[in-house]
Amino acid sequence: MESVVKQSIESYYKDKKVFVTGHTGFKGTWFITWLHLMGAKIKGYSLPPEESNSFFKTISGKVEFENVYADIRDKEKLQTELESFQPDFVFHLAAQALVRRSYQIPSETFEVNAIGTANVLEAVNKLPGKCTVVVITTDKVYENKEINYHYKEDDVLGGYDPYSASKAATEIVISSFRNSFFNIKNYNVHQKAIISARAGNVIGGGDRSADRIIPDIIRALENNKPIDVRNPSAVRPWQHVLEPLGGYLLAGMLLDIDAVKFSGAYNFGPLPDDHLPVKDLVQTAIDCWGSGTWADKSDASQPHEAGLLQLDISKAEQKLHWRPKLNSNTAIAWTINWYKQQDVFKFTLQQIKNYQKQ
Repeated sequence: MESVVKQSIESYYKDKKVFVTGHTGFKGTWFITWLHLMGAKIKGYSLPPEESNSFFKTISGKVEFENVYADIRDKEKLQTELESFQPDFVFHLAAQALVRRSYQIPSETFEVNAIGTANVLEAVNKLPGKCTVVVITTDKVYENKEINYHYKEDDVLGGYDPYSASKAATEIVISSFRNSFFNIKNYNVHQKAIISARAGNVIGGGDRSADRIIPDIIRALENNKPIDVRNPSAVRPWQHVLEPLGGYLLAGMLLDIDAVKFSGAYNFGPLPDDHLPVKDLVQTAIDCWGSGTWADKSDASQPHEAGLLQLDISKAEQKLHWRPKLNSNTAIAWTINWYKQQDVFKFTLQQIKNYQKQ
């Protein structure tokens, strides 16, 4: 079964028209690079990258895609670009994705994440033909009680911080569109289907965002400074970026083949016994780099971030036949090794190919 799926996914997206929002971000850049290798016809819709040394700028000109710089809050522009492309697939990655920033711009975070998703789905609803949609949310959509428990897709949604709450609201938007406009009972009429993908804490080469652990580690190591760690004991479902992206591609393919069977929400994360505290991730990164130190910068006055979060991935394992290929230590090693490379584009392609062989 797994070998059949593997062969299918590598050929399924060839010549398919794939509309990707948030393609200039860290995950989005990896995603369009992988789609490019598969031979997909790609159109990206996103704000320009914020960082001057963004991974997206590195791959631009080397990956074939149509590029649109625009905001998902611009309904008319979004509708126009979707209608002109007539995609087979929509992968919606665009978001305000930073917890700490959400405390600074809470209203905008809700607007981008929840209303932006509603804009995407409303635009899809107006398309005349078949379209398969995968909306990426987060592992933080659950009402996290910070207990030793792995959250399942049917657990209660919630969110302490504005980012988490905005993504829980996004899930409600998705559910509403799935019931109201894309109901699987009427799939033969509207031919639209949605999956929401809830991924764990994603790491990988090319992440340059502020207030994220891997970029913080790399900036400190490159400047021979101690790594400031805000929450060393916080436990997270770490995974290499290729893990959830592979899940999105698999889920999209299966949903396209059988919308009635596969429509719904899925968690993508590590195996149950492979959730690491931040301090272990930092020390493993230092070991892979070959030098460095870290300092505990815990501060009770800083904005709240969850101390314990774990995902149950059994639904994705059982229904999609997806499971992670890389354990946490390997994911960290793959990530740190990326930042050591001179030709990061070539190394990115090699990591994708190596991952496909796993």
